[in-house]
Amino acid sequence: MEQIRQQDVYLRKQKLLLIKVVHTLVWVFYNVVIFYLLYAVITNRIDKWVWICLGLIVLEGLVLLVFNKMCPITVVARRYSDSTKDNFDIFLPNWLARYNKEIYTTIVLISVLILAYRLLLE
Repeated sequence: MEQIRQQDVYLRKQKLLLIKVVHTLVWVFYNVVIFYLLYAVITNRIDKWVWICLGLIVLEGLVLLVFNKMCPITVVARRYSDSTKDNFDIFLPNWLARYNKEIYTTIVLISVLILAYRLLLE
């Protein structure tokens, strides 16, 4: 009986590890998207990728709205952990995991404002 319980704990940890890796990769992908958008609008290189980035960001925002401002990956990870830390499901420092939405929403808003300014000047 104890061996089955240990196997269950091991499997839960393995699943959580996989979730953390996937979540971190998704986070890195969206960093590339957001910082490309910022770079493009600052350097006035408004191309199709800017619009693709905006579409991906809007899609992410809609997903977060549907899941009550929570990443669906976090929802899945909750099945495998009782941790109360903000970074239990991702390989980020706790402070960054805690303030992730605020930080990146600010960067996106700044990018959109610069984009609007650039488009109005054309």
